Amino acid sequence: MEGYIQHKLFSEIELIDPFFDSLKIDYPEFENWFARKVKEKAFVMSNPQGKLEAFLYLKIENGPIEDVTPAILVSRVLKIGTMKINPHGTRLGERFIKKTLDVAISEGVEGIYVTVFSKHEALVTLFKKYGFSQRSTKSSVSGTELVLWKSLNDVQKNTLLDYPRISQRGKRKHILSIYPDFHTRLFPDSILNNEHFDVLEDVSHTNSIHKVFISAAPVSGLRPGDIIVIYRTSDNLAPARYRSVATSICVVEEVKSKQNFSNAASFIDYCDKYSVYTAKELHGIYVERKRHYVIKMVYNIALRKKLTRGRLMDELGIEASRWTFFELTDNQFDSILQAGDAHESLVID
Repeated sequence: MEGYIQHKLFSEIELIDPFFDSLKIDYPEFENWFARKVKEKAFVMSNPQGKLEAFLYLKIENGPIEDVTPAILVSRVLKIGTMKINPHGTRLGERFIKKTLDVAISEGVEGIYVTVFSKHEALVTLFKKYGFSQRSTKSSVSGTELVLWKSLNDVQKNTLLDYPRISQRGKRKHILSIYPDFHTRLFPDSILNNEHFDVLEDVSHTNSIHKVFISAAPVSGLRPGDIIVIYRTSDNLAPARYRSVATSICVVEEVKSKQNFSNAASFIDYCDKYSVYTAKELHGIYVERKRHYVIKMVYNIALRKKLTRGRLMDELGIEASRWTFFELTDNQFDSILQAGDAHESLVID
C-alpha cells in the first residue's frame, strides 16, 4: 500500500526483491540472517507496483553493548538492525527516522544506535541531522562500520538534535487550525481512526519531519522555538464540538511573510518540498494581494489521544472566540499533553 508504513513478518517479505541486492553485497551473511528472523517483524513501505521502497528492522537490546569499540555502557537501548531507503526524492528516510524515534520513546530506552558503513554518506548525514553522533566502530567479516548513537537522556538545547523531544520552558504555546484536506497529508502519524490510509502518499510533504504551512492568520509574532498545537478543523459531518480535534505538537523553526521572498520562484522553492501545495498553487498564493505567512515547523508529537473541541472546552477550560490561531497558557498546554496521553519523556523541561 503506497504511502502507508506496514509492520510485516519477515516471512511475508520477499527476499528476492531487488531492493535487497545491495544489502546482500554489503553483508555476505544477510540472507542467512534474514532467514533466522522469519518470525520477527520489520517496518516496510512499497510502491504502487508492490516493490519495496523502505525496510526498517528494530531490536531492543540490553546493555552494555560490548561488540563495538569502545563499548556503550547502557542498560537498555533500541538498535536499528537494518534500515534501507530507496532514494527517490520524497524524504522517506525522515519518516522512517521518526518511526524509529517513536518506537524508542514508547519503549522507554536510554538511546538508539545504528551501524553503517561510512560510504553511505547521505544516510550518515541524515542520522546526524537528528542528533546521532559517532560513538564507536564495529568490525566484522563485512568490514568496519561506524556506530552512530543518539541519547534520549542528554539535552543538546537544539530543536533538531533533541528531536523529537521538546523544550517548553519559557516558550510560548499556540493552537493553529488546519483544514482536514491538508491535515493528514502533512501529519501522517496523526491520522484519525475514521480516515482512510489511501489519503497518504509517498511524497515529500508527508514524509518529511519538517512541515511548511501557509496561513492567513496573524501569526507574525511566532518565534523559533515556539510550540504549536495542531488543531484539525471539522469536516462538517457534525458540529465542530465533536469533529474538530487537537492532534499533534510542532515546534516553530521560522516564520516568513511573502515580503521576505524576492520573487515567486524563491517562494515556491522554499515551500514546495514541505507544503501540500503544487508549484502552480504556490504561484497563485504568491501573486494574491492577500497577506500570507509561511510557518516552517518540526513535527514532534502525534498525540495518542485526539482531543475534540468539546473536551478542550469542557474538561480543559480552553475557550476562544475564533479557533484559527490563539495563544495557550502553560497550564493549558500541560493539560493538552496530559489529556492527549503524550509520553512524559517527550518533554525535556
